[in-house]
Amino acid sequence: MNAPPPHAGAVAPTGASAARALRYLIRTPLLLWHVFVHLPLVLLLITLPTARIPWGEETLEHRVIRAWSAGLMRIFGFRLRRVGTPLAGATLFVANHVSWVDIEILHSQRMMGFVAKREIAGWPVVGWLAARGHTIFHSRGSTESLGGVLHEMLSRLRAGRSVGVFPEGGTRGGREIGPFHARIFMAAVEAGVPVQPVALRYGERGDAQQVVAFQDRESFFANFLRLLGEPGRLAEVHFLAPIGPGEADGRRRIADLARQRIVEAMAG
Repeated sequence: MNAPPPHAGAVAPTGASAARALRYLIRTPLLLWHVFVHLPLVLLLITLPTARIPWGEETLEHRVIRAWSAGLMRIFGFRLRRVGTPLAGATLFVANHVSWVDIEILHSQRMMGFVAKREIAGWPVVGWLAARGHTIFHSRGSTESLGGVLHEMLSRLRAGRSVGVFPEGGTRGGREIGPFHARIFMAAVEAGVPVQPVALRYGERGDAQQVVAFQDRESFFANFLRLLGEPGRLAEVHFLAPIGPGEADGRRRIADLARQRIVEAMAG
């Protein structure tokens, strides 16, 4: 048997480091162009009177925002694949939560105003974009804040607009899908609108969930930089069978049914 070449164990790490450095070299200028050139154009287009011009089942504003989000995800190396069709009209979209990229991935497919933790408002670029994207910010642990969030969700749904939520209430390192908080489904019940579960899978058959997710004690900025240097990978968005008004009895049953459909899609 031939002996391994000297320092063979160092080849893979060195090669991986060089590949990561090359990805940073290519993607960083693209990201800066996307933020400082494309983004001002997007803001101009969505503030003009023409922003409300219909484009298919959407408006020009929504198309432009979706295109920008899709472009951002491509810069990070994600190959987007959509399975199923998002409902048109007022819908409560509920998805498993992995990382900050979830919002941009979903926005690339369907415009919706998200319910998100208030800390996101302070994140560079993403926080500002979230605010422009009609995000409803929630202070965790505050009953008063939750009441305001539910009121705003109900108002938007009754006005024919869509809302997106992560019913787990936070990320779990990509290892599992936690229980869904039922109270957040009250707005859909009272507005009489459908709930559409959405499964977000990263990598082939979800094998990169833990890579994309926040690591232990990892900040947003650290996660942002790490993902910018990651190899390209698949990102699947599964729009699952919706739960129509009256199909399930009560918000707890709707929450459990939505979670069940997402878990089954993740395992499929």
